[in-house]
Amino acid sequence: MYKISKKSEYFLYKYLNAYSPTVDAQKIWMKYIEQYSDSIETDNYGTVVGVINQKNTFKIVIEAHVDEMTWYVNYITDDGIIYVALNGRGRPLTHSKRVNIHTKNGIIDGLLPYKTPTFIDIGASNKKEVENLGVNVGCMVTYPDDFFIMNNKYFVGRALYNKIGGFIIAEVMRLIKEKNVVLPYGLYVRNSVQVGNNINPNIAIITDVCHDTSIFDKKINGEVKSGLGPVINYSPSIHNNLREQIIFIANKNNLSFQRLVSPSPPPLCTDAYYNNGVISALISIPIRYMNTTVEMANKKDIENCIHLMFEILKNIDINENFKYLENHLS
Repeated sequence: MYKISKKSEYFLYKYLNAYSPTVDAQKIWMKYIEQYSDSIETDNYGTVVGVINQKNTFKIVIEAHVDEMTWYVNYITDDGIIYVALNGRGRPLTHSKRVNIHTKNGIIDGLLPYKTPTFIDIGASNKKEVENLGVNVGCMVTYPDDFFIMNNKYFVGRALYNKIGGFIIAEVMRLIKEKNVVLPYGLYVRNSVQVGNNINPNIAIITDVCHDTSIFDKKINGEVKSGLGPVINYSPSIHNNLREQIIFIANKNNLSFQRLVSPSPPPLCTDAYYNNGVISALISIPIRYMNTTVEMANKKDIENCIHLMFEILKNIDINENFKYLENHLS
C-alpha cells in the first residue's frame, strides 16, 4: 500500500503554500515532475504537462487543475480603502482575515474585516498612498493561510481544491518512473490552468475534489465521507465502460472507494474531453469546507487514490473496445 513519504509531504507543503495566480505553484510543480518526465510541455497560460513515452500513438491523460480563491482589486476610494471583485468563479469571501495583495513591487499586507461591505484596509490615508505602494485596479488578492496537518491524518489548507489533485498525479508519475513500469502507451500528466483538450488523448482520467457530505442533505447530495476512500463518479460525461474497469481494478487490489452521482450540469472537469468524444472518467477526493481557507482532506483517501491511479495505469486494457454500440452493417 502506498504511503506518503516525508519528501513527498515536503513537496506538498511547498506546492500548497505557493500562490496559484502568480504561477508560483506551477513552477514548483513543474520542477518536481521534471525528474520523472521524458519531456515537459507548457502552454501560454501556465498549464504544465509531463510526458512519458511521447512516441507512442495511444495516449492516456491523467489530469488535475490549479485553483485558488482569488479576487481582483476593483476600486480604490479617495480615503485609501480598497474594494474587490470576484475573479469570476463565484467563491465566497471569508471575512475577519489577513490578505495578500499581489503587486509588481511584491506582496502588500491587508485586512479584510467584514463580509458586507467587502473592502480591504492596508493602512493607507488616501488613494495616492495606495497607488504609491503599487496597488492598482486589477491586482490579485489571496489569503496567506499555510498548509498544516491536523490530528496526524487531515491535510488542511486554503487551496486543496484542486492542488491536491496536482499532488496526486505528480506522485503517480513518480511511482511509475521509480518502479520502472513500462507503459504500452504515451502518458501525459497534465496540471491545467485553462480547461481544454489540446492533447487529443484516447483516454482521460481526471482527479478533482468533491464535498464530504456529512453536513449536507444526503438525499440530495449523496453520501460521501472523508476517510472512506476516493470517490468514483457517475455522470453522463463519464464513460461507463472505463469506470467499470477502474472499479474492477480497485476491487482486485482491495482498495476502498466510494460512489457519487455528479449529474451534468453543472459542468465537470471531464466535459472538455467528453465533448470531443474522448473516453474519460473522474476520481475525486472528498474534502470538508470547500472554498474556504481551511479545506480538509483525509491523508488516507489521498494515499488510496494515488495507489488506485497507479494500478489503473499499470493494468488498464487499452485494447478493449470501449464503444457502447457497434455498427454491424456490412
